[in-house]
Amino acid sequence: MIKILANDGIDETGKGLLQAAGFTVLTDKVAQENLIAFINEQHVDAMLVRSATKVRKDLIDACKNLKLVGRGGVGMDNIDVDYARAQGIQVMNTPAASSRSVAELVFAHLYGMVRGIYDSNRRMPAADGAKFNELKKKYANGTELKGKTMGIIGFGRIGQEVATIAVGNGMKVLAFDPFIADATLNIELFTLGKLEVKIKTVTLDEVLQNSDALTLHVPFTGGYVLAKDEFAKMKKGVLLVNSSRGEVINETDLVAALDEGKVAAAGLDVFANEPNVNSALLQHTNVSLTPHIGAATMEAQERIGIEMAEKIIAFFKG
Repeated sequence: MIKILANDGIDETGKGLLQAAGFTVLTDKVAQENLIAFINEQHVDAMLVRSATKVRKDLIDACKNLKLVGRGGVGMDNIDVDYARAQGIQVMNTPAASSRSVAELVFAHLYGMVRGIYDSNRRMPAADGAKFNELKKKYANGTELKGKTMGIIGFGRIGQEVATIAVGNGMKVLAFDPFIADATLNIELFTLGKLEVKIKTVTLDEVLQNSDALTLHVPFTGGYVLAKDEFAKMKKGVLLVNSSRGEVINETDLVAALDEGKVAAAGLDVFANEPNVNSALLQHTNVSLTPHIGAATMEAQERIGIEMAEKIIAFFKG
């Protein structure tokens, strides 16, 4: 019987599909340092992870029974993908399942930033009503997203989903992606049908120089996408959202850009040294914070579980 270890969890629907297909699904949360021993002792055939569990060369070499590694989500930075495949291990992810959830979180941060909601939520309880009128004045200078330019760095599935919401909000879209020349957005208008909008990508400099809001949807490939030089090219007062990987932004340079007002506010769902978040970001009054929850909606997790289960069943049962 095929054994599957869902070390970072799996939605019940996906788990049920796997069990109905005759697989044993283990949902023990095994500490990283104990994984090799557990996989070998339990004769695990496939392991499912999200972002917490690492699948590196040492684990791959030590676990000879492992035939498949699945990543619930998009990025696979926590897996030595090429090495695993070279050893005959199937590596798969679920690139489409979480796009909408991540895109909606981008806009949750943006709406919170343009109206000061994240900061107001901190200050009002502390003031306990004593500074109500003062805070009312402080947050009375909000802006609207309609008519602004949304810059998207990385125009894959998630970037395109962000663009779809942006267009629906009446925003102009500028997108950069070195591998994508253009993309057609299919915007659902309920009873009115679908609207197709074609977006051509532009250079990174064009995006940096002309965007009122910027969002990143890129993998970490070993270097910064945004650092001091890139911040210098941005409009003064730009809004920045990162829900991709914390390491793609130089956090020291980001703090400096926030302090000088080049970046008016940042919405961050990911951080360079999770779970040890840079204290300067945690304490900054112009940073909206979430703890890496981009794909953490009930709908996305169900889609991820189903997509992963279907791929696993197809792999083992052909």
